[in-house]
Amino acid sequence: MLHASFQAGKIPATVISGFLGSGKTTMIRKLLEDLDSKRIALIVNEFGNLGVDGSLLKGCGIENCHDENVIELNNGCICCTVAEDFIPAMVKLLSWREPFDHIVIETSGLALPQPLIAAFNWPEIRTQVTVDAVITVIDASAVDEGCFANNDCRINTQFLSREATDHNNPLEELFEDQIQAADLIVLNKIDLLTKKRLESVRKKVISYSTRQTKMVLASYGNLGSAVLLGLGIGTEEDIGNRKSHHELYHANETPHSHDAFCSFIVEIGSIEDPKDFTKQLKHIIADYEILRLKGFIDVPEKQMRLVLQVVGSRIDYYFDRPWKKNEKRITRLVIIGIHDINQIAIKNAIAKAAKTAHIYEYNS
Repeated sequence: MLHASFQAGKIPATVISGFLGSGKTTMIRKLLEDLDSKRIALIVNEFGNLGVDGSLLKGCGIENCHDENVIELNNGCICCTVAEDFIPAMVKLLSWREPFDHIVIETSGLALPQPLIAAFNWPEIRTQVTVDAVITVIDASAVDEGCFANNDCRINTQFLSREATDHNNPLEELFEDQIQAADLIVLNKIDLLTKKRLESVRKKVISYSTRQTKMVLASYGNLGSAVLLGLGIGTEEDIGNRKSHHELYHANETPHSHDAFCSFIVEIGSIEDPKDFTKQLKHIIADYEILRLKGFIDVPEKQMRLVLQVVGSRIDYYFDRPWKKNEKRITRLVIIGIHDINQIAIKNAIAKAAKTAHIYEYNS
């Protein structure tokens, strides 16, 4: 039985949460392919000012995914820009003449879901929209490697060594918050694990929540609308049971921020040999412990745009669509790391690998 607020005719909205590189965008694309004629609106939030995920969804060729239905919010994490970015975006969607059947919101990988859920109780939104569910996507392989707990994961060790961080482990706190807010947990990339290791990951994820939350398994985010939509939770009415780590343990301290992280863009020329370039990138990522790298590569004499996705030591690249006539052919990469990551050294390393580069810093 659906929640009463759905019976009142409100537009359902699904919030897709999950850490950097967990597979949120891929899962949304799979979802859109399964929706047939439903009219869907997308709000895509990214930590940096290069809209990679939004660009992957725009012009993707899926019948019900139109460019005008995709709103990109690239000014920082949506949880910190609710009043400035999210509320106006929602008001804009709700003002359109033809109503949407569903709204899907992809948060930044560094975003806390709780402030966003609370925003659905704002007067401008509450009477028209309700949260169908909060879905948290988790990279099972990253959990298996210990990237969200106090152990030997290299990225996590780097966090713990920083005197500037406010808490012992920002990654683990964020991981906990994203799980605690979830109505449905998608344990993704299970194809990378054995059954025994997967069971260990499942138990570890469960241990981070004080609530009993349904969990489903996925590879490449391959789940359809029957699993992800129509859950009818009305999460905004249960926000009191979704308190973040900061709310529970740091109530008298400075509010949550993303000072521990930074994002910057590197622009370079065409890459004639993407395979060789990505081999060199793997060493750069390891040397500087980059959290996430993604973007688009221009390959000479190729009409298609090459997408580059890097999570930890895993590198994937594939051609997604032809370059548009009015689109500047250029290689642009967004890099996300710790706040004091050596941006100049990374720029120089990438420049050495690809001849030339220009860097633009984004301050969170």
